[in-house]
Amino acid sequence: MDYLEIQGGNRLHGTVTIDGAKNAALPLIAATILAQTPVTIDNLPRVNDIFTMLRLLENLGSTYTFEGNSATIDATTIDNTTAIYDIVRKMRASILTLGPLLARFGICKVSLPGGCAIGQRPIDLHLKALEMMGAEIEIKEGYVIATAPDGLKGATIVFDKITVTGTENIVMAAALAEGKTHIINAAKEPEVVQLCEIIRDAGIKIEGIGSDELVIHGSGGELIDIRHITVIPDRIEAGTYLCAGAITNSSITLEKVNHAHLVSIILKLQEMGYDFEIEKERITIKPASRIKPVRISTSEYPGFPTDMQAQFMALALIAEGTSTIEERLFENRFMHVSELNRMGAKITLNNHIATVEGNAELYGADVMATDLRASSALVLAGLIAKGTTRVHRIYHLDRGYVKLEKKLQKLGAKIERLKE
Repeated sequence: MDYLEIQGGNRLHGTVTIDGAKNAALPLIAATILAQTPVTIDNLPRVNDIFTMLRLLENLGSTYTFEGNSATIDATTIDNTTAIYDIVRKMRASILTLGPLLARFGICKVSLPGGCAIGQRPIDLHLKALEMMGAEIEIKEGYVIATAPDGLKGATIVFDKITVTGTENIVMAAALAEGKTHIINAAKEPEVVQLCEIIRDAGIKIEGIGSDELVIHGSGGELIDIRHITVIPDRIEAGTYLCAGAITNSSITLEKVNHAHLVSIILKLQEMGYDFEIEKERITIKPASRIKPVRISTSEYPGFPTDMQAQFMALALIAEGTSTIEERLFENRFMHVSELNRMGAKITLNNHIATVEGNAELYGADVMATDLRASSALVLAGLIAKGTTRVHRIYHLDRGYVKLEKKLQKLGAKIERLKE
């Protein structure tokens, strides 16, 4: 098993290129199930979750090639509609195959998903919506068994709470359904927007893209014409590197970014005292003369992303004062707190609110990653800790970051990947 060893105390400098967004790529791979021809997807990040999704489609009967950052997927050859536990357990996003499989074949069997243990993320909203579209759902022996013998029908669906994967699943299902599907309280994340745009460009009329109400006019079962996709930049990877520049109070430049997707992150960093130079697809963070404490409350897009909460907690450790971070989306997403405290941080928890004392003096320690974004927070803390930090269980990190240690090395960090 690999771990990262970090020697803290080095300023960063230079340029880092941001990869494609994992959370955009996964539903786009699932959407190839709806396509009448092979689909080429460019700017795919070479991270474990992507390979897991490709293996899942291959297990269903698809074929694919993957060279560099481009994959060509032929899902027209699918001859199996069972997404098996052995693959699905590794990644929650596997549930994204449910909607397109059911819409195309009228029957599917998908294992209940696994993934990070950051809190309850039930799929009941997905299932309720599919039932409203005419599906019959049964949970049996750990699998969702869904049938729609007469095909899926358009319906009005009101999500009780905002769900990104739920919105994506139903958009894909609705694309092949008969009639009009109206989704109310839809997620507005850039990853959802790209999926809708790709399906729209493939010939399906979708109204309200980017809003919380979507209207999808289905094809009535006819496969759609998706040919080529370029994945949007990863806003969470970009935010993580901005935090790397911020926590070391360095000037670094990010390339291949969409700064419109980073507004809430940039505003919080500006609030803390950092300046920026923003150009087309480039952004440079400048050192702060004084790093101020911050108040953060996570919420759905366009609010502050829960996937950046852990990184900002690490950053708040060097602020001049006390910061508060409220986690409103997941009940178990503060598992990195105890590991940061092992390094000398003073963070206290009161239910879903963390209080972070600034001016922390951090020391290197052996720490354990508990989920994907917690992993990056521990790496950030290691960049400024005195001595050596070893971050273990980085298989979490590899689910969502492409060659993190290589990119940080290029920026001047002393970090290397070693074997336990």
